[in-house]
Amino acid sequence: MSISKLTAKKILKSVGGDRISESAALELAETLNAYAYSIAKKAVKLARHAKRKTVQKSDIELAR
Repeated sequence: MSISKLTAKKILKSVGGDRISESAALELAETLNAYAYSIAKKAVKLARHAKRKTVQKSDIELAR
């Protein structure tokens, strides 16, 4: 599962963007996906370090 260009466009519109280019939507989607992947990877490491299989909200918060 990843953030799509359409979702990125919706985000940009929700903060006031009137017209959004395809390249801007694609760049935001790629940036958000990379950021989310990085956070998720850190959160999983934190959960494993705590000897848990379940990733918790606190792991996500610490990973940010």
